[in-house]
This record gives sequence, C-alpha cells and structure tokens, in this order.
Amino acid sequence: MEKSPGLRSISNPNQSSASIIYSSDNKVIGKYFRENRTPVTYDEISPKLIKTLIATEDVRYYQHFGIDFQGLFSAIKDMTKGRSRGASTITQQLVKNMYKTRNQYSTGFFGYIPGVKLIISKTKEWTTAVKIEMFYSKKDILTMYFNTVDFGSNAFGIHTAAKTYFNTTPAKLNYEQSATLVGLLKATTSYSPIAHPVRSMERRNVVLENLVKQKVISQHECDSLIKIPIRLNFSIEQSYDGNALHFRAYLEKYLQDWEEETGYDIFSDGLKIYVTIDSRMQEYAEQAVNKQMRIVQKKFNDHWRGQNPWQDENHKDIVNFVEDIAKKTKAYAMFSAKYKNKPDSLNYFLNKPHKTKVFDYDSGEKDLNLSIMDSIRYMNRFMHSSFVAMEPESGSVKAWVGDIDFKFWQYDKVAQSKRQPGSTFKLFDYTAAMMHGMSPCDMMTDRPVRWTYKEGVKDKTWAPRNANGYSLGYAVSLKNAFAQSINTIAVQVSQIIGIPEIIKYAHLLGIQTPLEDKPSTCLGSSDVSLLELVNSFGTVVNEGVYNEPIIITRIEDKDGNVVYEPKKVQKRVIPYEVAWLMTEMLKGGMTEPGGTSRALWSWDIFHYNTDFGGKTGTSSNHSDAWFIGVTPKLIGGAWVGGEQRCVHFRTGELGQGSRTALPIFGMFMEKVLKDESLKQYRGKFPTKPKEPISRNYSCVTHLRPDSTETDSSKIEDVVVPEDVPVSNEPPNN
Repeated sequence: MEKSPGLRSISNPNQSSASIIYSSDNKVIGKYFRENRTPVTYDEISPKLIKTLIATEDVRYYQHFGIDFQGLFSAIKDMTKGRSRGASTITQQLVKNMYKTRNQYSTGFFGYIPGVKLIISKTKEWTTAVKIEMFYSKKDILTMYFNTVDFGSNAFGIHTAAKTYFNTTPAKLNYEQSATLVGLLKATTSYSPIAHPVRSMERRNVVLENLVKQKVISQHECDSLIKIPIRLNFSIEQSYDGNALHFRAYLEKYLQDWEEETGYDIFSDGLKIYVTIDSRMQEYAEQAVNKQMRIVQKKFNDHWRGQNPWQDENHKDIVNFVEDIAKKTKAYAMFSAKYKNKPDSLNYFLNKPHKTKVFDYDSGEKDLNLSIMDSIRYMNRFMHSSFVAMEPESGSVKAWVGDIDFKFWQYDKVAQSKRQPGSTFKLFDYTAAMMHGMSPCDMMTDRPVRWTYKEGVKDKTWAPRNANGYSLGYAVSLKNAFAQSINTIAVQVSQIIGIPEIIKYAHLLGIQTPLEDKPSTCLGSSDVSLLELVNSFGTVVNEGVYNEPIIITRIEDKDGNVVYEPKKVQKRVIPYEVAWLMTEMLKGGMTEPGGTSRALWSWDIFHYNTDFGGKTGTSSNHSDAWFIGVTPKLIGGAWVGGEQRCVHFRTGELGQGSRTALPIFGMFMEKVLKDESLKQYRGKFPTKPKEPISRNYSCVTHLRPDSTETDSSKIEDVVVPEDVPVSNEPPNN
C-alpha cells in the first residue's frame, strides 16, 4: 500500500541539523553534524535572496497553493514539442527535500513499475505540497525550504551555504551572491563555482536575467552585475573545525551515555550545547602552549641533533622502536594481510617513500616524500604538551588543550593520557601528613633514607635520593621541604603515614585512577591524568570541598527546551584547617628559599592584586614534566613530555617541570590577568583563616650560613628514583 507523509510528519519533519557548541561567553566554538545544517528564521534571510529564488524557481509562488497548474500545463506542452523543463513549485521541492517522497513514501507494489512509479511519486508530492500550504504560511515555507536545501560542498541549508561559499550570513547576501547560490540548485555538481567556475558564472548570469524578466532589477543593474566576477571566500566547514578540538572530542564521548539514555543524537538533533570553556581563555591557553612548545622543540632538536631520541639508559638506540610502532598502524595491518608470508614485500612497501603530510610548527602541516617508517621517525621527534584550567570554587573547566596539534595527534593528554606525576604527587603526601596532626612548621632532617618492603615473597629496599644527588644534612620545615621538593623528607613523611593513607587522600581529593600500594608512589611513580591532578589541587584551594569537574552548563533542544543540566557533585573531603595548611604549603613554593615555583616571578603576573602558589614535578628520566599553578580563582596545570615515554630530555636542566611546563602557566596567566574582561579571576588568598587554626603555619625559613639560595629557574625538581636491590651498603649520595 502506498502512503504519503501524514500530518504528524508534516508538523515534525525528520531533518538532520547540526548541534552547536557555545562557550561560557556565548561564542560558537564548534559543531557536531552529519549534514552541516543550521536553521535560520525568515527575518535572517536576505530579501534579495528570496526574490532571486522566486524569480528563478517559482514565479507564481504567491498565487498557487502548492501546485502551479499554469506552469504544469506549459511544461506538458513543451514536452509534446520535444522540449523539457521543470514544473515543480518551491513547495514541491520542499516536499522532496524534507520527506523524500520518491523513495521513502513510494515503496508499495505499484512503486516498482516504471512510469507508474513517477506518476505515484508526483501525486504524493502534489498532495503533500497542498497539505503544507494549508498548515504553513508562505514565509514559513520559504524558511523551511532555505533550511533544508542542499547547496553542495557539504553545505546543507542557507546558513551553511552563505558561510561556505562567501563567509557571510544569509541576511547579507547580495544579488550576485544570491544568483550564484540559486543557480547551484539546478545541479550542485555541474554548477559548482569551485569545480566548474565558467559554467557557474554562466548559470549565475541566467539567474540575474530572470530577475530582469520579473522586474526585480533593471536591465542596467543586471548588465553591471554580470560584469562582476564570482568572488568566493570558500571554506568547507568540517565537524572538527574551530577551537578546543581535543575538548570537543572528549565532550562527544562524555555525552554518549546521556544520548543512549535519552535518545538524543548530537550529530543530527540540532541541539545547543553550552559548555564551561571560555573562548578567550581557550585562545590564551592555545597560544601559551604553542609559544612554549616551539621553544621546547628547538631545545629538544638541538639536544638530540644527529641522534635518535629513543635511547635506553645506556644511551643506545632502543631496538625495534620504530618497527614496534609500525606494527600498530593500519598500513602495517593492510600490507601484512596482503603480503602474508612475504616479509621482503612487506618490508619494501613499509620503506617505500611516498608523498605524505606531516606536522610542522611554521605551516601547520607540510608535504614530504617519506616512507611509513620514516614518517614514524619524523613524528616521534616532537615533544608534546597539554594544559587545563579550572575554577576551584565551581569545578568548571575554562580551557583545555589536549596536545600541540589535533589533526596529527588526537589522543587527548588532558583526560585520556595518564603519566607519572612526579613530585606534584607530594600534595597528597603532605595532605595525609596534615590529616595525621603534622604541621607546615614541623622540622625534619634532609638525610639519606631507605625503605625496606616486600614485593610478593621478596624483600626489597628502595633508596630514593634528591634530584641534586645529595642531602643537606640538616633540618628544614615541611613547608620548605615541600617548596624545594626534597625527596628524602617526603619519603620520611610517607613512611610515618603509610602509602595506603596517602592513596586514600589522593582519591578523596580527586584522583580517580587506581594507585599502586608501593613506596615509590609517594614520589609520583603511579600514573594519573592531568585533569584529575589539577582538580585535586582545586579541592585544596576550595577549602577542602571536592567538585566533580564540570564541562557543560546545559543542553537545549531545537525548540529551546532545557534537556540536560549537570548534577553538581560537591562534598567536603578534608577539614577546612587541613585545606588552609596545604594552601599555605602551595604558596610556599613562591616564597620559600629554593622554592621550585619561584620561576613564576619571571612573568608579568604580579601587578593585578593576585596571589600564586604551585608545585612542579618531573618523573623518572625526565619523561614527564608538570606544573600545577594555583590562584584563589583559577587553577591551571601543564604537562610536557614525549608521545613515547622513552623520548625525553637527558638532563634536568632542560627537562624539569619548572623549565618546560611552568612557562605555559605563566604565559597563560599573563594574558588572563591582563584581560579586563576577565578581571573576575584576579584575587588574593585570605590573610586570616575564617576558622581557628590549631597548628603553626607562619614559620619563616632562613638560609643557613653554609648555604646559598639556588636560582629557582635552575632548580631541578623531583625525579622518581628506580628501585635498587637490597644492600647493606650506605646509599651513595
């Protein structure tokens, strides 16, 4: 049985529309779509475009009720004389665009008989067109038409077409632009101004002549317009164009469960997704990462010049490093399947040069003639970075940079990647210590330390050392030990408290990843993500109240109804007093002699009545460099390292957190604080606690006579030491 669209289908057409992502400052930062379509209202469409469409496609549009019988009879008459021309009205074309009556509603028995099928489909188009004319005004029909029509080049609807071809809005389209777009409707491929510019120009001029025939413009105006070349500003919008690309990829995955529960589809339902990202702060973050990583990359290239950076502890190239990566590629899977049991052929094609695109800082990308193996060698010489900024009070994420480039490295290093946090993990050591009654002013001696423990049935001894290779031999406050990132004292504290307790408070503050119950965990040997690490610092700054990170404020459907709002997860996880003490510890990184955060003094961020604190971190062999910077209103965290852990600097002077990661935070905050529109992020920590504090935290560290304060920019922060065999010999410091 044949059927045509019913009243429900006409009232609620199944039309794919792009979902738009709005920043917290109400800027469009991207879209999700299968068909790139963004609906507009009638008032947002240029009257010139409307007149051009009617003059070309349906001159009696305002006189008929969906079917132009005069035009139909003229078309039949022309057919009898061997000429053919269309007679579909704008309303009928809308029917075909929205309801696909020629296939979706013509699948009965008669629908498969040649000739009969055409009659049936035309009858349904007429019937549905009349129904539409009954329920909608002429303005509504024109609006629906412009929102549904395909203009080619992945431009669905007039909003996307105007932007794709002319980088403008539908309201600003002039006659020559309107004529080009309306001319496309006859055949989007044949009259494409990109693929067939001459043919497109001829078609545009025919449309302009139609405007003369319908007395919309004069012949003189037409002659002038015809002389104007088609001036395109062409750019096909892809789903992953725009800003915050790693964030948007994360957001897509984040919403998958919600889509399954509700039935919404972010790629077709025309949703408005309002996120916490601030477009200004996102731009500043991307600029900071790009600027700093250019510097880091130059140093890295100079450091490894003439050598491969993938070397083992004996400074030998890692065997099969490139080959092992190649085995994980799609190209390897394809060639190995095609040349099964033919290793020579497989090896030939893996090493055969071909034109390929690779990342380049200056041009974004460039073409090189490289083999698959050489491409791996080229791409693994880059250092990588990530950065995220959050509001400690609300948990709202304000900036998110997942890597140095999204096109070539889509693996997100804010939430997806997990690496050794180094001495940034000491936040949890000392939080646990404060929870067990210690205070920032407690004194402890920087001395060699050993930790004997069991691994299975074996006894093992761990002998961690300070990053500089020696111990001071005298007592310092815990506040100064935290600021200087003294390993031996952090380990002594952890021996007293116990690793299970430290893990407990790490999870309470915000670490979601499972942590290993072994001594080296206290110095950051157990992998975590940058997002959960930054959020944990936020819990401390937020007076001990944990916030689950928030990335969405709300989602609206195409009619403006709110269909999603985040459930705020907020709970106190440590007492106010402990949070106050740990905030003082974080501030000590800027004020204590030898504090590893003192390199921040190099940045122009101290003229805005804002306090700072922070913690650096560097993992074993300098594979991972970190800096988490805190202010009362905003927290930012940066990571720098190789895609593969074996790719790194060989010295702390080049690879430490204060050298590589800290500058990203400094550059970011410099721009944020300077921006008057973001002055809400300026602010000082309270000088007095709002609740009584039972422990001393205001101790002042003085340099000993036999010591000199090291330039903080040269301080090498903590490196996670390797386990060493059981030995009765004293540690070599």
